[in-house]
Amino acid sequence: MRAFPVSLPSGQRYWTVLDEDLQVVGIADEYLRHQRFGRDGAESTTKAYAYSIALFLRWCARTGRSWQAGVEQFALFMTWLAHAGPLASGVDAVGGASGVVLAGPGAAPARCPSRINGVLTAVRGMVVHAVATGNGSAGLVSMLYEVADDRDLPPEARNDEGRLAWRMRARHRLREPETTIDRASDEQIVALLRACRSARDRLIVLLMARAGLRRGEVCGLRRSDVHLLVDSHRLGCDVARAHLHVVRREDNPNEAWAKSRRQRVVPLDFLVVQLFDVYEFERMRVADAADSDFVFVNLFRGKLGAPMRPDTIGELMAAASRRAGLDARIRPHQLRHAFGSNVVDAGAGIDVVADLLGHVSVASSQVYLHPDSSRLRAAVDAVPSPRELGAVTR
Repeated sequence: MRAFPVSLPSGQRYWTVLDEDLQVVGIADEYLRHQRFGRDGAESTTKAYAYSIALFLRWCARTGRSWQAGVEQFALFMTWLAHAGPLASGVDAVGGASGVVLAGPGAAPARCPSRINGVLTAVRGMVVHAVATGNGSAGLVSMLYEVADDRDLPPEARNDEGRLAWRMRARHRLREPETTIDRASDEQIVALLRACRSARDRLIVLLMARAGLRRGEVCGLRRSDVHLLVDSHRLGCDVARAHLHVVRREDNPNEAWAKSRRQRVVPLDFLVVQLFDVYEFERMRVADAADSDFVFVNLFRGKLGAPMRPDTIGELMAAASRRAGLDARIRPHQLRHAFGSNVVDAGAGIDVVADLLGHVSVASSQVYLHPDSSRLRAAVDAVPSPRELGAVTR
């Protein structure tokens, strides 16, 4: 079993699962096509799901189980995921007994809890879809889910009427250790800006660090998405002041897509607007860039005027990190995390953070409400001491 990309005549792509004879696995393909086209999911989502489902079907095949029997033994699959490394769980694992895993006492797990939970989520989705389309018995769903109340959810995700609500909760899930978000510090962002060699690169860093854009959203920006006027009514837009629109487009030649199906508006501050002006003068010096509607194009290497690819953003960040003398390379998503954290520190509510970052669920923004050690220290230091209040004289 292996994940495999599929290109349709229309140019759209999704990922599916092939068996050992390189035949499409129908039960997986139907779900992945539904995820991509029925729910307008991203191609990257079907890729991640296809690899996860292939792992499950590979385990079923190598242990002599049908996929329905595998659902009944889901806990065993979780154990296999935790201890089966690449030699046992990979596509090229040798021998029919490769499904048997022997791990010594104290052996490090092959996959972390978050990775295992991600695999289980994809498999559960496939099973529920199979039951809904009549390809599986209804009893399979009750093996994966139990009825639970919503008391463990954050207040923003509970019933609006304040009454106790019921929901389906996954039976199989590993506890993930609480970790602080891996954000770039303000000092690292300043160092990156100083290390950038062009206005274009500085603007890219600022859009991720001060507008929270993903690298795919940065590369997918069109010039028509950016509104820098005080009043944009002449452009057919009712949003006041400088802002940009994050729009998902499937036909971008650089394969840069916004992750969310929902369009969102992101306000821009004066610093970003000012750098847009500087970048425009820099771009005007490259004649090949004049006809491109993409905001960010190649100005110094490659095909001049062609839209930048998302991978280029990672290369740009790595080079700037080296020139800045940083101990570790700053990744694009760390800048986005920095924006989310700074917005929370400025007093914004979780609903505002979710809208700015394009999160479908406010639960995805919960991570920014858990401060790191430096923010905890700053909060304690901000509390007036008894000496300052006059309660202690010496």
